[in-house]
Amino acid sequence: MSKEPSGAPALARKRVRAPEAHREAILEAARAAFAERGYARATIREIAGRAGVTHGLVMRHFGSKEQLFLAAVPGPRDLPELLPGPDRTLPDRIARAFVQRMEQADGNDPFLALIRSAASDEQAATGLYAAMRRSSAEAYRTVLSGPDADERIDLLASQLIGVAFSRYVLRSGPVAEMPPERLVAYLTHTLRCLLQPADLPESLERTCPS
Repeated sequence: MSKEPSGAPALARKRVRAPEAHREAILEAARAAFAERGYARATIREIAGRAGVTHGLVMRHFGSKEQLFLAAVPGPRDLPELLPGPDRTLPDRIARAFVQRMEQADGNDPFLALIRSAASDEQAATGLYAAMRRSSAEAYRTVLSGPDADERIDLLASQLIGVAFSRYVLRSGPVAEMPPERLVAYLTHTLRCLLQPADLPESLERTCPS
C-alpha cells in the first residue's frame, strides 16, 4: 500500500512555510547588514549570503534594496499595530515603543544606519527618508486629521530623529545620559503637543493639552 497520501500533507506544509521562513531570514540578515555597514555599503548579495538564499530570491520578495530596507526598519512596519487604541495614550505608546526599540538595539538598528548614512551618501539617505516618511504618514493619517496633519507628522519624525542622533549616534550629552523612563516621559509630553494639539492661532502659538 502506498504511503504517498500520508506524506503529501507534510510536503505541502513545507512548501507553504518556506516562503515565509525565507522572508524572515532575509529581513533578519538585512537588519544586521544595514546596522553594521550602513545602507550604502550593504549589498543585496551580502544580505542573501547571510540569509542563506539567492540574490534572485531576495529580489523576488522585495523588489529593490530600498524596499528591503523599508521592510527591515521596525518603525514604519510596526505603526499599524501601534497606533490603534485610545487617543489619550497614543503619545506614550509611540514614545515607549521608540525608546524600547532603540535601547534593545544597542546602537544596531537600521534606522540609525539611515541617520549615519546621511553623512556619507546624502542622496540615498534623502530618498530613503522620503520613502519612510510616506509610509509613516499613511499610517499616522489613520489617527490624525486636520489641515496641518502633514506638518505635525513631519515634526514628530524630526523629533524622533533628533533624539536618535543625540542618544544613539553621538551618545553624548544630557539626552544620552538620562534614564530610559525619563526619556519616555519627556518624549510623551513633547509628542502630545504634536499629536493632540489645541487650536493653532494666527500667532502660531500652540498650547499643549494637559
